[in-house]
Amino acid sequence: MAGNTEPLSPRAKLAVTAGKAAAAVSRAAGRGSGSVIGGRVALKLDPDLLARLARHLDVVLVSATNGKTTTTRLIAEALRASGPVVSNALGANMPAGITSALAGGSDAKFGVIEVDEKYLAGVARDVTPKAIALLNLSRDQLDRAAETRMLAEKWREGLAGSKALIVANADDPLIVWAASSSANVVWVAAGQEWKDDAWSCPSCGGVMQRPGEDWFCGECGFRRPTPSWALSGDHVLDPHGSAWPIKLQLPGRANKANATTSAAVAAAFGVPPQVALERMYGVQAVAGRYDVVSFLERELRLLLAKNPAGWLETFSLIDPPPTPVIMSVNARGADGTDTSWLWDVDYTRLAGHPLFVLGDRKLDLAVRLEVAGLDFHVCDNLDEAVQMAPPGRIEVIANYTAFQDLRRRVGN
Repeated sequence: MAGNTEPLSPRAKLAVTAGKAAAAVSRAAGRGSGSVIGGRVALKLDPDLLARLARHLDVVLVSATNGKTTTTRLIAEALRASGPVVSNALGANMPAGITSALAGGSDAKFGVIEVDEKYLAGVARDVTPKAIALLNLSRDQLDRAAETRMLAEKWREGLAGSKALIVANADDPLIVWAASSSANVVWVAAGQEWKDDAWSCPSCGGVMQRPGEDWFCGECGFRRPTPSWALSGDHVLDPHGSAWPIKLQLPGRANKANATTSAAVAAAFGVPPQVALERMYGVQAVAGRYDVVSFLERELRLLLAKNPAGWLETFSLIDPPPTPVIMSVNARGADGTDTSWLWDVDYTRLAGHPLFVLGDRKLDLAVRLEVAGLDFHVCDNLDEAVQMAPPGRIEVIANYTAFQDLRRRVGN
């Protein structure tokens, strides 16, 4: 229960101290925030540390293929209306990074934790969450992640019997299948733009029918549940039918969906929708995403897109042609080394934009754009791309490590 302030054991205290020291050394050496190495060191000394650190917190877990970092931030801002929050705000979402984050939250009331999809069930066992938000599942990191139906099955098995309130997207059949093993589910109509991973029924393998916004399997009867919360244009509809305006500084339909889910989670902790949504307005960027920066006397907007569903959402929010677009793609360990996903992205939506391509796998992307019939320039680095781009604000879209490379280059 939140409020349990039982002190940490000497072993746990030693683990926390050692972890913080390791993180500090990592930062001093210029190797990043140090959260992952710090967490690894701490867990090595006390394998049960994550559970110990979460004992006094009301915990929310957030997991998805896309949107979990932003939704984690929005929920954290909403819950701050009711007390201090500790969160892994920079997206270190595996057990080591989560442990590092919680180690800094001894005075917090709430823990709002983003969790990598593969680790959700295990982290949920450790921290006994009060609520779990499930947003979407789609293909991502094909070399390391399970096929989406298999991942949904792991969630379904791992969450069966959980006492947590599950706040789940009613528009994603994979999410509904995963959440349906739980006894306490709040369904949110958050939408699903990318449907290519949800045409077969996760229950029986039959073909899904999708009339309008509804979906169902004609073979086994598995179907979309009735939502109690919904995104409707620029408003959140709550279970009482009241409409609350969404006023975000973050762009795009996907972030309105994230705000809708966040409002549903916040309500479970007693924060009214109006208060929750007002607090979300203060979020301008999330770990560099959506930041507008000045570089070489040009204005750049930094956008993260890691997989086909993410690129689809990003295309919907960039400025129209002739706005120049720079794209950077890597395939390092944190990205997934398989770039075949590029062929699932409809790059023809970029027709009319001046396009510039860079990153470790720029030639993979160049081949994809060539097949799509688009004109583009292959560049050696960001400086060259910016100098070649025509006037106006530049949209910069990158996958995970490419995004981090660009942030370092622009000093963000």
